[in-house]
Amino acid sequence: MIQLTPSACEAVRSAIAGAAASAEGIRIMVEAGGCSGFKYMMGLVSAPEPSDVIVEVDGVKVFVDAQSMPHLQGTTVDFVVTLEQSGFSFDNPNAASKCSCGKSFS
Repeated sequence: MIQLTPSACEAVRSAIAGAAASAEGIRIMVEAGGCSGFKYMMGLVSAPEPSDVIVEVDGVKVFVDAQSMPHLQGTTVDFVVTLEQSGFSFDNPNAASKCSCGKSFS
């Protein structure tokens, strides 16, 4: 199961409200790449794919493809704002290590 913090849910709701095209939720997936082996990918989507696992957190729909789910099981997604940057962060118990930017892991 993937969890979103209240801050992450609010950021997704805001992105959906401001999207040019209709969006039903957010897709979170893992792809090969990044500086640590895998990288997180996110984007608004209008509908799930047939093989997606759908998780709803506080009214926000999260779509995860079946191949990414083992890598994301138990992950908590947050939206943080610091002096240097703002964006989504991932607390992934499956990651053996992660890069300093927090956007890729192994």
